[in-house]
Amino acid sequence: MTLSIDNNWNEALREEYEKPYFAELCSFIDRQRTQGKVIYPPENQVFKALDLCPPQKVKIVILGQDPYHEEGQAMGLSFSVNRGVKAPPSLKNIFKELESDLGITWSGNTDLSPWAEQGVLLLNSILTVEKGKAASHSKAGWEQFTDAIIRLLSKNYEGIVFMLWGNYARSKRDLIDSSHHLVLEAAHPSPLARGAFFGSKPFSQANSYLLSIAKEPIDWRI
Repeated sequence: MTLSIDNNWNEALREEYEKPYFAELCSFIDRQRTQGKVIYPPENQVFKALDLCPPQKVKIVILGQDPYHEEGQAMGLSFSVNRGVKAPPSLKNIFKELESDLGITWSGNTDLSPWAEQGVLLLNSILTVEKGKAASHSKAGWEQFTDAIIRLLSKNYEGIVFMLWGNYARSKRDLIDSSHHLVLEAAHPSPLARGAFFGSKPFSQANSYLLSIAKEPIDWRI
């Protein structure tokens, strides 16, 4: 597995790369691909969230669980799909809440890269998945790697907004020092949450917090 990661992240995560679990993780992914299994996202997009949003630029973390597992969906950013791909239900609900919260009407673009480029780290806890098999890489070692990313951001930076949607994301709260960061918890945007995500107003709360600590707010339009 090629480590095409922003150099700032490479330096910050050097200790993780040297741990046995990470070598085993890379070998596991390589074996899966060698065996002919289809793995999402494509190899050059596995670390896209980190590539687009170096650590010193992170203002907000939106934590997902694992990539979409259907063809053409996963592209390395949590909840996002490439432009022109039909929006999955969770992403549709995110846009509905955005309109309710800030009055921003969805343009139809499904690629959240403009958020990432402004400092929104769209991080899945698990960075790969086998085609058609949700959570199939949940025990491969990715959680240890991404937990280290969350701890690193919490420890070394100030004033980051962590958006934890759903029980899985909320389980990461103990990794975050809430005395130095804002933690926003809500139901998952999936329809399975039966609308509990709506009304959580994460986008306006995040921008209000950023403004309160003299940081530039996010332009959520895409």
